[in-house]
Amino acid sequence: MAPHYLVLNRYDDEDADYARHHTGHDCRLSYVTLPRCAPVLAGLGVAADRVETVPALDPDTALAAARRLAARHGAFDGVVGLSELDVLTAAQVRDALGAPGLPAGLVRGFRDKVVMKERLTAAGVPVPRFTALTPDTTAEDVVAAVGLPAVLKPRWGAASAGVRVVADKDALRAALEGLGAAGAATYECEEFVSTEIYHVDGVLVAGRQHFLSVSGYVNTPLDYAGGRPLGSVILDPGRLRSLLAAFALRCVRALGLETGCFHLEVVRRPTGEPVFMEVGMRSGGAEVPHVHRELHGIDLVTETFRTALGIPLESADRTPVDTPAGWVVWPEPRERPGRVLRCTSVIASVPQVYAEVLPEAGEVFDGNGGYCHVPGRFRLSGPDERSLRAAVRRVMDGYVVEYARKEGP
Repeated sequence: MAPHYLVLNRYDDEDADYARHHTGHDCRLSYVTLPRCAPVLAGLGVAADRVETVPALDPDTALAAARRLAARHGAFDGVVGLSELDVLTAAQVRDALGAPGLPAGLVRGFRDKVVMKERLTAAGVPVPRFTALTPDTTAEDVVAAVGLPAVLKPRWGAASAGVRVVADKDALRAALEGLGAAGAATYECEEFVSTEIYHVDGVLVAGRQHFLSVSGYVNTPLDYAGGRPLGSVILDPGRLRSLLAAFALRCVRALGLETGCFHLEVVRRPTGEPVFMEVGMRSGGAEVPHVHRELHGIDLVTETFRTALGIPLESADRTPVDTPAGWVVWPEPRERPGRVLRCTSVIASVPQVYAEVLPEAGEVFDGNGGYCHVPGRFRLSGPDERSLRAAVRRVMDGYVVEYARKEGP
């Protein structure tokens, strides 16, 4: 009988089409999903008895639903969650059901920002000075541990949500008071190192590098959370790219990953030394999957799905292309909800843009779109890093999207 896999799904768009991830591999899929996502699965032809709809994808709720599905269709041969928010839950469900796959203890090092830094520190990998917050942590405690400026981060956050930089003790004290005792326990605080941030996206199989790309951000994810566009460009081959690639591999191997996909962020000190920021056991977000699929010939989301379930790579028999690429995502409006009046195309004015996804007039943005439902997405190709960085800046300077006033029609 074909293997039976459980999918934890929180997507309500084309990303809910998991059939594209197991092409050539016969299997049966069952789903635990959220109410807003269930109609999408039904529209894709998923049988109703293969779906358990739950109010939240927390471990206890997901496990209870998984047991109901297993009672109907048999034990699971793997459990997968592609969202950053579901990677650890999938591992916890795997452990509870005795299904194959990476254990939750290992996966926690790719989810909890304190645990990942503790493990890398023990392995001798450079990380920012950091401290886990508790209900009793004071501003003086934080300054003594990490200095100023400091970065407050949710331990299990994603997409820079809730991240803030505090420059002085008064701002830090106000931020801690704003979190409250309960909120503080879900945060960590770390040394601010630099705004020169890179991301490394890779695939490992049995400890061997199958694919790796190194990119530099244009602006930062924190800028994006604050309302500025975010871009990224693949680095040219050379000393810096080699340094960051080797550093990223050192990090993920120290965290115990042998087979799987990862998205790792790294900064550099003024001395040039790379310093670990954070890592996820999944494909990068924003336009990362699109440019890699379209220009490099590798679908990082598909390979995340397959490596999590022990399915051979879709790209196992070919070598992905090493090619320059870049992207830009536009932030949601500061006044929300914002209804789009009009926007401009940049393809004609920035020839490096080979694809753009623009909002329709009347489309509404409420601040919950993350890196996906955004008022402008652009993918770029070109001869080298320098030309693409310039093109990314031209997109950022030239794109215009206008919204109806908050009280408008």
